[in-house]
Amino acid sequence: MATTMYFEETIKDQGGVKEMDLEIGRSSYYPEDSIYIVVDGKGVTMDIKTAKKFVDAVQAVGRYHNLID
Repeated sequence: MATTMYFEETIKDQGGVKEMDLEIGRSSYYPEDSIYIVVDGKGVTMDIKTAKKFVDAVQAVGRYHNLID
């Protein structure tokens, strides 16, 4: 299994009270190479259809906040 991690952080809530550990990357554990996500130690590898929806949603919110072009 090959993985490449692209993001790993403990994310703190703007209010400073809550936090979560988040890791996102790619994995070839399954026959279909795809995105994996781990939140507070609980992880999944998405199928390609779900990965596309996830990426589209993250890009949409990024565009809304003018974080990406």
